[in-house]
Amino acid sequence: GRQRIVIDGARFIGNVGWRQMEQTYDAITVTNKSIENLTIKVGYIGQVQDIFSRNVDIDAPFVNLNYKLNNYVSLSTYAYLFSYEKLIANSSKTFGFNVKGSPKINNDLKLHYEVEYSHQSNYVNSPSAFSLSRYNLLVGATFKGLTFKTGVEELGSNGSRIFTTPLGTNHKFQGWADSFLVNTPITHANGVRDVTASVVGKVAGTKMMFVYHNFHSPIGNVDYGNEYDFLVTKKFGKHFQLLAKYAFYDAQDYKTDTNKFWLQASANF
Repeated sequence: GRQRIVIDGARFIGNVGWRQMEQTYDAITVTNKSIENLTIKVGYIGQVQDIFSRNVDIDAPFVNLNYKLNNYVSLSTYAYLFSYEKLIANSSKTFGFNVKGSPKINNDLKLHYEVEYSHQSNYVNSPSAFSLSRYNLLVGATFKGLTFKTGVEELGSNGSRIFTTPLGTNHKFQGWADSFLVNTPITHANGVRDVTASVVGKVAGTKMMFVYHNFHSPIGNVDYGNEYDFLVTKKFGKHFQLLAKYAFYDAQDYKTDTNKFWLQASANF
């Protein structure tokens, strides 16, 4: 039936929960945890209702295997086979792996790391042949409640087509201003390399977050500019929360600057 699907960090399949209309799926999913520390997710998606309330027909079997050993290592491997009925340029097959962990050193210090590689190529009715790569590297640390992280993610290109993640929660990645949402193969056809640094902490029960992005293209070394993202959120009692979020994309000479601001109040019961 129609359902919400979020796999791993939602880079490839997610619900885009930030939007007013979140993404849902007409699908069959099976999750098995009968083997200790191993989670097997297998499914088939037949239709996507996207954030614009459009029904998109797709033929998409997928499998994701995750093995987790305490907080030291979590290993995932996956295969996503997307065949679109009409948006055939988005048809692709993607295979990859992800290794991450947050080992605790002592009561004050915890480390963070993540290594991921994905390969994407043409599948079934793709109009052209292609072979593209994506990698994601991250390191960080939490010290006395303050978390610092830095990393780089690169979506590869062959000069005419970019590595795509059409079903992912893409707002989480490459800046909240959404200047680099990768939903079509021709978006930023030279690819995107995103170098990031972030800091997260709490002051008087209020969560604060700052994220910096520097964007370049893997092909041609095009300077896409920088982005500065800020978030402040606070819970009131058990049920209420306020959130303020701001993104400034400084396009420099690439294109037009972008400013976005959100103010959100929520109640949960």
